[in-house]
Amino acid sequence: MNDITTFVLDVDGVLTDGQVHLTSTGEMLRQMNIKDGYAMKTALEAGYRVCIISGGSSEGVRIRLRNLGLYDIYLGASNKVDVFKEYTEINQISAAEVLYMGDDIPDYHVMKMVGLPSCPVDAVPEIKKISTYISHIKGGQGCVRDVIEQVMKVQGKWMENFDSKYD
Repeated sequence: MNDITTFVLDVDGVLTDGQVHLTSTGEMLRQMNIKDGYAMKTALEAGYRVCIISGGSSEGVRIRLRNLGLYDIYLGASNKVDVFKEYTEINQISAAEVLYMGDDIPDYHVMKMVGLPSCPVDAVPEIKKISTYISHIKGGQGCVRDVIEQVMKVQGKWMENFDSKYD
């Protein structure tokens, strides 16, 4: 956890609980956890990179993430490895300094490439098997907060400037 500078996250099953609610018009609604949002925003403010790579393509997800200050958002990614390679190359990031959190088979190959593969406790067995860190929290219920907080605490950055913000 000492070397992590970048968090790369999946959406469905990580930032959401993996369920999709369908409206009568066919719109798919997802639910995200406020604590995950706070942790992502805090990580950005502390100088970490936060990137989203998802096979889904919900504009509601993009709007929510942009409102948190995230701009490295890759939705509709059919090949996560290619997107990951492009992202790390453009930003000159070593895969060793990346924590990737995924929960299902489409995340598998990227997770094998990074320094710290991680997943929520309810990830599929194949993902759990290759994860260095398995959050004790389920997807969509704060697992992203958990992993970001753990990294930032290890690096002495969690709540580092919290008091000075409110003086």
